[in-house]
Amino acid sequence: MATAAPAQASILDQKLKDNPPAKWGFGIFALVLVGGVIYIVTRLSIDLSPVHQASIFPYVLLGIALLIALGFEFVNGFHDTANAVATVIYTHSLEPHVAVVWSGLWNFIGVLTSSGTVAFSIVSLLPVELILKVSKGSGFSMVFALLVASVLWNLATWWRGLPVSSSHTMIGSILGVGLANQFINGRNGVDGVDWTQVTKVFEALIISPIIGFVLAALLFYGFKLVMKDPRLYEAPKGAEPPPFYIRALLVLTCTGVSFAHGSNDGQKGMGLIMLVLVGTVPTAYALNHTIDKGSVETFAAVSTQVAGAIGNYTDKNAKAQNAQQELEKFVSSHDFQPTTMVALQKMVTDIRDEAVSYGSLGSVPSNMQANVRNQMYLTSETMRLLPKYGPKMSEDDIKPLTNYKGFLDKSTKYIPSWVKVAVALALGLGTMVGWKRIVVTVGEKIGKTHLTYAQGASAELVAMVTILGADSFGMPVSTTHVLSSGVAGTMAANGSGLQMSTLRNIAIAWVFTLPAAAVLSGILFWIFNTVA
Repeated sequence: MATAAPAQASILDQKLKDNPPAKWGFGIFALVLVGGVIYIVTRLSIDLSPVHQASIFPYVLLGIALLIALGFEFVNGFHDTANAVATVIYTHSLEPHVAVVWSGLWNFIGVLTSSGTVAFSIVSLLPVELILKVSKGSGFSMVFALLVASVLWNLATWWRGLPVSSSHTMIGSILGVGLANQFINGRNGVDGVDWTQVTKVFEALIISPIIGFVLAALLFYGFKLVMKDPRLYEAPKGAEPPPFYIRALLVLTCTGVSFAHGSNDGQKGMGLIMLVLVGTVPTAYALNHTIDKGSVETFAAVSTQVAGAIGNYTDKNAKAQNAQQELEKFVSSHDFQPTTMVALQKMVTDIRDEAVSYGSLGSVPSNMQANVRNQMYLTSETMRLLPKYGPKMSEDDIKPLTNYKGFLDKSTKYIPSWVKVAVALALGLGTMVGWKRIVVTVGEKIGKTHLTYAQGASAELVAMVTILGADSFGMPVSTTHVLSSGVAGTMAANGSGLQMSTLRNIAIAWVFTLPAAAVLSGILFWIFNTVA
């Protein structure tokens, strides 16, 4: 076994001691933080101004839930984002504090420019009955159990210096809540989870580390074939920075991974924050109030077309007693019945008539906002599942349904700008606080030799491309696993040797994360549901 790790740790500690954070850096961050908080409070005040609650309790609940949700993103920042700065720190491309601030900045930008697709792919894993009851006790129990379980497990693994995926933790927590909800209600546990969607997400989490390992190794070989500069394949000498072009490459890859992490991982808490907002103050957040009268008129015309298209597949003898219950049953169990299409057609016409009568989504009465949102959400989810479980439809009929679903999603699956700013600040602040433990693991304890410039660049280039690719498909992946496996791949390709004890610990944590988070969130859901 190599004895380099303790020496490298002392070098890192010495670099931190010799290069304390600049006061101007604190000043800039303080200005950004204060400006962000002012913006968040201002926008939140504007959104809540039309809301009139008889009790202060919903606002207290909102504050606590937002604090926990942002706490998850804060922990995510110093747990996951530390991976992005490990290579630039250990190759002396950037001073540690500069690297952390730079990474935090690009995480911030990544969150602000994110689409929100990943956020709602996470939400779609949750039991539909709890999403529809998010303003009730069981809905709040779900959100609190998810967030608290994720934060506790992330803190525990961070304390041990283990690069564990926040995505993996969140998926485990969601499964735990879904299964616990079924058992509490005396139903078959496995029916409470959308296993098709879970499988898609879990496949991305499993495949991405393999991609990271293989592609990083291949890219490292490519470096050796194309770039003959021997300095690329040597460990840094002393505390001297690398040649300019190598340094620029490593800073660029650090920037890309930080941006990609913010764009993908930063979304995981957004969907849950929106559930919190819908549950506590549906008047302000159940529907997207930017949908104006002109959009509603277009929507009405499309709705009529969609109702006609659905009519081509309805059983004339089937009758739906309660359209909302029929669709909720289908979305939960995926059991398609002749009444499903009848219920869907009725729901489409009901939503159309309501939207036309109100004129715009902002004009929907406060006591009807949550109900209209539930109708739209159920209809959208039904249309998402129809291609797999429903009748085979012609392309001419599928096209208007796709357009219609897009409007429903725009009306219910949206993220206010202040939520993005809040998540971006929490993620960026977390990046700058607790990064050291994970950086030491990635930089020192995966390979038996010091990370070279080419190895750092290969691992981060692959991580950046993999995460951005997953983001474009709306799939959550683990920055931690992609980058850690990428570093391991370059070490294997270079014949540097791997510290198997570290890899074993990471693998054990990877295996136990899902069941541990599931059990923890399930227990918390039962406790919160009993108390609520």
